Amino acid sequence: MEIVLVAIILIFVFIYNNTIDQKKFIRDNKKYFEILREDDYNFLLYAKYGDTVEPDVLFQKRITYAIAAIFIFMFLFLDSLNLLNIVLACVVGFLIFKMPYQNLKKYYRQHLHEIDIMLPYYLKSLEILIQHYTVPVAIGKSINDAPDIFKPGLRELIEKINSGDSSINPYMDFANQYPVRDSMRMMRLLYRLGIGGQEKKQERLLMFSKTVSSLQAKARETKYKERLNHMEQQTMIMLVVTGVGVMIIILSSMLTMLG
Repeated sequence: MEIVLVAIILIFVFIYNNTIDQKKFIRDNKKYFEILREDDYNFLLYAKYGDTVEPDVLFQKRITYAIAAIFIFMFLFLDSLNLLNIVLACVVGFLIFKMPYQNLKKYYRQHLHEIDIMLPYYLKSLEILIQHYTVPVAIGKSINDAPDIFKPGLRELIEKINSGDSSINPYMDFANQYPVRDSMRMMRLLYRLGIGGQEKKQERLLMFSKTVSSLQAKARETKYKERLNHMEQQTMIMLVVTGVGVMIIILSSMLTMLG
């Protein structure tokens, strides 16, 4: 126990005096820290910030802040440092580490409909390109105009196909990376579009088109319901405010008359 405490204190002192390069320490132990990365972390980052975000940089910051929190907590209780305080410090560090991820999850839940609605409209534009090009070429040409959230996944999809993977796996990897509504089914349809002859392609394209149109209809219905609910809420607020205002005027008038 004493050896562990001494080691922790020495590491803290070395980092504080820049004897140990904290960034280099994180880079050298990256494979161990990667175990802590959530499976949907990158997806949630792209959902909130678009494809310009750098997940590795933000993840490294999470690790840095968590380690700093652990050492700061232990430094505060340096005079009475024991196993319980070390455990509490690690819990604090873990909570600091998890906080950005939980904020991303909260954002995703709040904007889930918006993100789900993006997919049918992207697929509709892709459908038009597929009429003139093969599926991989159409996907490649669609990337620039695709929603920012899907661009990194589309680039990975194309890279895997261009590297020689002609199986369904690249499409399923994309669906797993972006687990929005109907992504699995649409990626299977998209894969089938890329195999077979021209006759089968037209038949499958027709099925793909009908499915995309159905998804678009659902998306429009969702947007309409959300807009209707918002209008109903606004109307109810106006009625309540108006009713309270009328009651206040009536009571004021009655009090004036009584006075």
